[in-house]
Amino acid sequence: MKTRLLTILAILVIALAGVAKPAQAQAYATSFTTSITYQNVGTADTTTLQILFYDSPTQTVPISITRPNLAMGAGTSVSIGTLGTINAGFKGSAVMQADQPLLATLVQVPAAGGTVKNRPLSNGFAAGSAQSLIATVLKNQFNPTNDTVFSVQNVDSEDNNINIKFYDTTATLVFEYNPSPYAETPVAAGAALYWDTGAAGDPLPSPFNGSAVISATRVGGGDGSIVTSAMELEVTGVGAKAFEGVAQGASTFYMPSALCNYSIGAGLLTNTAYAIQNTSLISSTEVTVTFSNGASQTKTVGGGAKASFIACQAGAPMADGFIGSATVTSTVTPVIAVGKAYGAGLSTAFVGAAAGSGTAKVALPYVRYASTANWNLGTQQRVFVTIQNIGGADITGDIVVNYISCTGVILGTDTITTDVVVGAKVTTNASKAGLTEFGLCGGGGPAFGGGAMITAPAGSELAVVARVSTLDIATGLVVGEDYNGINAP
Repeated sequence: MKTRLLTILAILVIALAGVAKPAQAQAYATSFTTSITYQNVGTADTTTLQILFYDSPTQTVPISITRPNLAMGAGTSVSIGTLGTINAGFKGSAVMQADQPLLATLVQVPAAGGTVKNRPLSNGFAAGSAQSLIATVLKNQFNPTNDTVFSVQNVDSEDNNINIKFYDTTATLVFEYNPSPYAETPVAAGAALYWDTGAAGDPLPSPFNGSAVISATRVGGGDGSIVTSAMELEVTGVGAKAFEGVAQGASTFYMPSALCNYSIGAGLLTNTAYAIQNTSLISSTEVTVTFSNGASQTKTVGGGAKASFIACQAGAPMADGFIGSATVTSTVTPVIAVGKAYGAGLSTAFVGAAAGSGTAKVALPYVRYASTANWNLGTQQRVFVTIQNIGGADITGDIVVNYISCTGVILGTDTITTDVVVGAKVTTNASKAGLTEFGLCGGGGPAFGGGAMITAPAGSELAVVARVSTLDIATGLVVGEDYNGINAP
């Protein structure tokens, strides 16, 4: 059996004891229910498909749920709120098992009727490692104020002890969480440990702006195996975003989205910022972000720490109205990178793509394109996709984007004939494939489902980011969150 591993932040109800909140629902106080969107990227229909749920760090016998089989190429979804054996208040992790390879994206859906409209997005994992890094961890930081909740899932076959080191932006080790005395028990195989910087009694100083280095060892000795996922939630605002931890760094990272005061109309401006974390706990490194218009910015990043790079703070020729991409390089040690887009309703996060980690085939398990009527009602989403060339040569052949239904049928194709130089990007959405609506299933199955498969000429390497957007009719803003395309076999 081929197993796909994923970390879930499910029906996450968070309250900050002793902290006064405005009357409106804020992101940190909002309940989220996870919808798992998944795509069969194998060579045949599945004949077995199960999801195993773990609701505490010590649970050893999971809740097992069998799902309907999925056609080759098809994408579908399941809300865990519709599964009768998963109770409200669940906060844990899950493992998907199938006889064909699956790719999964997790959609955290906020409670209906509140002011939080954004849907935090993160991807599942095929395997873990003994270390995972979270490039940005916040506590009572910025305006609106943000807190971070992250989960550490044991994807090993044995119990794991978890160590977490928190570094601030000066590379100071502010706090270390060890198996003893802070952790009462190790984390069982498949289960997850949660860390909430906004919880009462959290040991981090307030405010805190930094990063985390997480490692795992088996109880009996030797390296463990973990994956991590983080949600960043506004305490005094309505923004919410999610992103994955990264197992290892690289000397070059590619960022498919870069903005400097880019206008989407009506005086609304959008921007990007990057959190770049040094994977070494000892040595400093010089990090340079070079934007596709030639502007650049360089900073020194200490061991374990992060530095923030804001597009509009780069030197000339950076200017208002810029929209493009960027490349991150490090001189001494490997780094990891997380990008964020903000302004005009956006509250997004995505992980940069390391040089050499891309392939010519990338899947997007969660793609929707609402009809004009449903979009204007604010009830359905539209997904806009950015494709960056991160290979060593220009792409001169066609990039083909197939939009595939929940039954595995290709409903439309966008063939991109534009040459794409190294580091540059192109865009797509379902309307470019001639579709006025995409992602509805019907036929007695789930209401929604559908994904995309992006294929470039052999030898190409791609980094793909999908932006899931919703019209907030109360404010007139388009809220959005990003997730990374997943390399497909």
